[in-house]
Amino acid sequence: MQPVQPAWTQPLPPAHKPGAIPLRPLGLGDMLDGAFRLVRFNPGATVGASVLVAAVAMAIPLGVTAAMTFTGDSLDFLGTSLEDPAYTPGTSELVGMVTAFGSYVVGAVLQGFGMILVSGMISHVAHAAALGRKLTLGQAWSATHGKRWRLVGLATLFAVFGVLSWIVAAVPVVVLAIVVDSPIPAIVVGLAMIPVLVAAWIFASTRLYLLSVPSLMLEQNGVFGAIRRAWNLSRGQFWRLLGIALLTTIIVGFASQIVAFPISLVGSVVAVVAPEYYVLATLGSSAIAQVIAAAITTPFTGAVTNLQYLDQRIRKESYEVELMEQAGLLSR
Repeated sequence: MQPVQPAWTQPLPPAHKPGAIPLRPLGLGDMLDGAFRLVRFNPGATVGASVLVAAVAMAIPLGVTAAMTFTGDSLDFLGTSLEDPAYTPGTSELVGMVTAFGSYVVGAVLQGFGMILVSGMISHVAHAAALGRKLTLGQAWSATHGKRWRLVGLATLFAVFGVLSWIVAAVPVVVLAIVVDSPIPAIVVGLAMIPVLVAAWIFASTRLYLLSVPSLMLEQNGVFGAIRRAWNLSRGQFWRLLGIALLTTIIVGFASQIVAFPISLVGSVVAVVAPEYYVLATLGSSAIAQVIAAAITTPFTGAVTNLQYLDQRIRKESYEVELMEQAGLLSR
C-alpha cells in the first residue's frame, strides 16, 4: 500500500493566472506576492490614492503650523522651555499650541476618513487586477459611486462598537470604585477587562469587519448585509484570516517605520538645533512620515485583505469559475 503523503506537502493545483493571482485557492505566498504585483501593476489607484489623501489631510497641520511659526511667537513655548525649564507660557502661546496640535488632530481625522474611501477603491482595483485589468484612479473612484456613504457607515458602526465596548467594560470598574472602599477590586476587574476587550475586538475585526469592506464594494449588499456576508465567509477560517492579517500588519508596520525613521530623526535634530522651530519641525516631520506610511500601509494591507476575500469565495463558492468567465477564459 502506498503511504499517504501529508496534506501540507501536496502542491497546489495548476491554475489560470490572467492577472495578479492564480485563480485557485490561495496560499500565503500567493497573497503576499499578489499584493506586491497588484500595487506594482496599478500604483496610481493604490499608492497614488493613498498619498493624495494623506498629503491633502496633512497639509492642514503643516500649513497652519508654518503660518503661525513665521508670523509670530505663539509657538515659541516648547522651544523656549528647552533652554529655560522655568519659563511660563503666556495665553497666546497656549492658544497657539492648542491650535497647532488641534490642526494635526483634524488632519488625522480627515486622513482616516479618506483612507476609508481608498479601501473601497482598492477592492475594485484588486478585483480588476485578478482578471488582468488595470483601473485608473478615476475609474477606481467612479466604481465606488453609490456605496461611499455605506462604507463610511460601516467603519463608523465598528468604531461605535469599540467605544461602547470600553464604556460597558468601564461601568463595573467605576461602580466598584464608588461602592467599595478599597481600590483593589476595581483595579483587579479593570485589569481583567483588558484582555477580554482585546479578544472581543480581535474576534469582531476578523469575523465581522475584515471581509465586510470588499463584500460591500463588490456585491449587492448593504452595511448589515456585508457584515452577515463577512460572518459567513469567515466561518471556520478565523485563525487563517487572523494570522495573515497580523503578518501583513507586521510587515507593513516594519517597512513604514524603516522609511519614516530618517524623517523623524531629521525633525528631532532640527527641533534641538533650532528650538524656535520646535513645533514646526515636530509636527512637520510627523506629517511627512504619515504620508509615507500611508503610501505603504493602506495599499498593501488593502490588497491582502481583498485577496483574502477572493480566496474565501474561491474556497467556498468556486468563485474562480466566475472569475475565469469575467477574464474571458471560459464561455458562459
